[in-house]
Amino acid sequence: MTMRIVGGKFRSRTIEFPHDDAITRPTRDMVREGIFNALGSSVFNSVVLDLFAGSGSLGLEALSRSALQAIFVDQDKEAIKTIKTNLSRLNITNAIVIQSDYQKALNEFCLKNMVFDLVFLDPPYKMNISDNIIDYLFEHSLLSKNAIIVIETDFSVKVEDPRFYQIKTYKYGRTLVTIKRRSL
Repeated sequence: MTMRIVGGKFRSRTIEFPHDDAITRPTRDMVREGIFNALGSSVFNSVVLDLFAGSGSLGLEALSRSALQAIFVDQDKEAIKTIKTNLSRLNITNAIVIQSDYQKALNEFCLKNMVFDLVFLDPPYKMNISDNIIDYLFEHSLLSKNAIIVIETDFSVKVEDPRFYQIKTYKYGRTLVTIKRRSL
């Protein structure tokens, strides 16, 4: 199955997504369009982490809109294969694809002193770990001074957090998208 890039230099180009609905839940076109409209120019020259990447659609969308680099992390073999196919089809070379458990990947990023400007956080809804990951990213200095985190869930995330201010919240059916910018 395919979906399309909604903006930037790869606009309207199709990308694949894994066929197992139990493993991945692709972010719909209108949801991605809303996210990137809210992000605007803050994507330009950013280092992006697409955690729980699935098809990689969010990271690919960021690269299409002139992100400097994207790191895609997923533990599923089919998802990793799909991301690599999508990168190859679009002839994208400024990306890193990592097949790993999210916690191992975050620990590795810590050891390498990596810093992200834009983080897409879309774990399986049943995991309910977004707040814990945000805490980890902040406490281990994995976020740049003006970092933005985009969280996709089916429930509200912690809004009262002095480390961030909320830019936007969208609700698309059962999907809730929260966009936060670092304030500390």
